[in-house]
Amino acid sequence: MAPAVGSKSDDDQLQSTGRQENQGAYVCGINDLKLRPYKLPESLRPEQVRVRIKAVGICGSDVHYLKYLKVGAYEVKEPMVIGHESAGVVEEVGSQVRHLAPGDRVALEPGVPCWKCSFCREGLYNLCPDMAFFATPPVHGSLADQVVHPAELCYKLPDGVSLEEGAMCEPLSVGVHACRRAQVSPETRVLIIGGGAIGLVTMLVARAFGSPRIIVADTHSERLTSAKEMGADETVLVSRNPEEMEKEIEEIRKKMGGPIDVSCDCVGSTKSLTTCLEITRSAGRVCVVGMRETDMTLPIITAISREVDILGVFRYRNTYPLCLDLIGSGRVDVKPLITHRYKFSEQDIKDAFEMSANGGNAIKVMFNL
Repeated sequence: MAPAVGSKSDDDQLQSTGRQENQGAYVCGINDLKLRPYKLPESLRPEQVRVRIKAVGICGSDVHYLKYLKVGAYEVKEPMVIGHESAGVVEEVGSQVRHLAPGDRVALEPGVPCWKCSFCREGLYNLCPDMAFFATPPVHGSLADQVVHPAELCYKLPDGVSLEEGAMCEPLSVGVHACRRAQVSPETRVLIIGGGAIGLVTMLVARAFGSPRIIVADTHSERLTSAKEMGADETVLVSRNPEEMEKEIEEIRKKMGGPIDVSCDCVGSTKSLTTCLEITRSAGRVCVVGMRETDMTLPIITAISREVDILGVFRYRNTYPLCLDLIGSGRVDVKPLITHRYKFSEQDIKDAFEMSANGGNAIKVMFNL
C-alpha cells in the first residue's frame, strides 16, 4: 500500500531519526538489550495505522523481563521488542480508517483483544484469553521507531496534551481501573500501599474521583516525599519486616483519623496485602493491583468474616478516553511522575533501564524518540 497522502515515506521519516531502517529495542537475554532492525508489514490492513513512536515509558514489567526473561507465566524465548507505554504521530492509515489522519498525535492502548470470546462480548476485553499485548511474549512491543497498530486502539490527543502525557495514559489506566473496581467516591477514605508509579497514579485518580482523605505507605522515604508533593494527605514509612506490621497498622489508622474504606495494594507482597486485609473496615474493599509474589499465606478468614471484598485488577478496559479527559482538564497532572528522560540509542536504552531498575528517586523513566 502506498503511503497516505501527506505522509512521509519510510525512508524520509527514518532519515529524520538518523537511521535508514526501522529499529526496535530488543531484549535478547538477561540484562541484554540491543537496538536491531524491526521489520513491519509491507502493507497495512484496512483497520490499521502506522505510527511513528515519539514517547515510551518504562514499566516494572519491562524491567522484570530484562532481568529475568519472565513475568508470571509469560517467558521471553526469543528476542523481543520491549515497551508498551507509548504515544506517537500517525504516519499512514488503512483504507477503512476514518477517525485518524497522518499527522495526528495518538496514545496507543497496547492490548489487542480478539473481540470474539465471551469476555470480549461482555465488555471485559482485558480478560480476553487471546489478548495480544505489546511486549508480552511472543508479541513485540513499542520501543521502536515505528509500529503498526489497530486504529481503534489509537486515541487522538487533545490540544494541550503532550506526547509524554499520552504515553502516561497506560499506567494511568491501571489507576483508573483500580479506582473503578474499588468504587472510589467522595465518601471513600483510601489507603495506598506502594508509592511507585502505579501507586502514585492510583492516588491521583482516587483524588480526581473525589476521595477526601488518602494515605500512601512505602518503604522508601523518597517515594513518600513525591506522594506528599503530589497530594497525599499523609504518608507512612513502613518496613519489609512482618514484625513491624502491627505498629505500622496502628500508625496508619491514627493518621487516617477514621475507618479505611478502601485499601489498594500496589506492591503485591504478603506483608502489604496482609496489612490491607487487616486494616480495611468491615464491608470495605481491598483492591489488589501489584503482583510481586505469586504464592502468599494470608489471614483470609478474618477478612471474610468481616465481609471485606477482595478485588483483583488485571490491566484495564475502556479507560483511555477518561485518562485523556482527566489529563486534558487538569484534574490529573502526570508530568511530575516523569523524573528521567532518555534518547533512543543503544547506550541510552541500557542507561534508562538501569535507572528504572535501581529505583531511588526514579518514578517514571521516559524515552523521547
